[in-house]
Amino acid sequence: MRGEWNGLQALFMKDCPYAYYVHCFAHRLQLALVTASREVASIHKFFEKLTFFVNVVGSSTKRHDELQAAQSKEIEKLLETGEIVTGKGKNQVGTVKRAGDTRWGSHFNSICSLISMYEATCTVLKIIAKDAKKFAQRADADSSYNHLKSFDFIFILHLMKEITGTTDLLCQALQKQSQDVVNAVLLVRSTKALIQDLRENGWDKLFANVVSFCEKHDIEVPDLNDCHSTTRFGRSRLEENQVTIEHYFRVEFFFTTIDKQLQELNSRFSEQAMDLLTLSCALSPEDGYKAFDINTICTLVEKYYPMNFSDQEKINLPFHLHHFLFEARESSTLKNLSTIQELCSCLVAAIPANGQPKKHLLLDRLLRLVMTLPVSTATTERSFSAMKIIKSKLRNKMGHEFLANSMSVYIERDISECISYESIIDDFKSLEKRNVRL
Repeated sequence: MRGEWNGLQALFMKDCPYAYYVHCFAHRLQLALVTASREVASIHKFFEKLTFFVNVVGSSTKRHDELQAAQSKEIEKLLETGEIVTGKGKNQVGTVKRAGDTRWGSHFNSICSLISMYEATCTVLKIIAKDAKKFAQRADADSSYNHLKSFDFIFILHLMKEITGTTDLLCQALQKQSQDVVNAVLLVRSTKALIQDLRENGWDKLFANVVSFCEKHDIEVPDLNDCHSTTRFGRSRLEENQVTIEHYFRVEFFFTTIDKQLQELNSRFSEQAMDLLTLSCALSPEDGYKAFDINTICTLVEKYYPMNFSDQEKINLPFHLHHFLFEARESSTLKNLSTIQELCSCLVAAIPANGQPKKHLLLDRLLRLVMTLPVSTATTERSFSAMKIIKSKLRNKMGHEFLANSMSVYIERDISECISYESIIDDFKSLEKRNVRL
């Protein structure tokens, strides 16, 4: 659907040149970013090893108990040395977490759990490598321990913690059932800016954290000035392909992985889409219409919705907006609004019985156009998931009308829970009597 030349986007643009492509915000953004980083071979191997470690350490209740016992001893040791302090809610014994494709933020949580329980994990792996009954289990534990003690793994572990931690807030926010345009734009822009800042200024801090972690856990840190061959033939075969170790980690891992993240974010949130959403933010009624900019709103109409307003309406629009802004700041129902959705709802509530609002026609039309942008995030995706629950194998022949009614009740549970059985019975009783055949 993203295809500009042969995909669905191209078909829309052919029939309607004023259509705008905005990627579905909630379509598994976290997994898309993880998949983008996995295009780097070493990052892909890292996530495979991360899952393998969790499976080896937490595959049985016995190993889980050993892990928690090792973590308790580690906490006692740190308390004795004064590296950590006691307090309410501190120093909790946890476990390593498995990353899941259906859980938002699970990759970030999995990385953080391994860092916090690193020493306990190493202890359990050494126990398994020594005392396991089966040779395969001993071999898996020994291989896992060697990878866990490698500098490459520790570097990628901290790198992915920085990247997934930076994007986690945006991923978590976009899974909500409703997301305001203003917040969506701010989160996207801040995430892009922070990722770019990490690329430009984050190397020294990241490497210092990695070195500190390695020194704490007795992991050998290579000399950054030593040569590192970029080929699989070794240094003696192709001397011209040799680079320093600093160049290898900084370019092959750090820059490449971050560039993949930026590329994925830019493809999902293009400049045109961000410009459209940014201009739409001028309609926000938050803080007494502080951001309600009439010039920006007129630019939005001229640039993105020229076919929806006539030339005379474009001339009248700024004057109508001035009247609305004056009335909104004086009205008790309009001045305390905070989102574009609330503003649109207030204008809809003011529509008389004939279906045509007496005033603010142009603003109402523009708000309806802006509200069609897919910033409702996970609502649509959850609606499709509800179809699998409602239309099961036992009910695979239900009609479209019955399916739509059932999904409406299921999706809008907050509303349906407020409806009592007595009110439903009363509604049926109030219906006209039907002819009954005897």
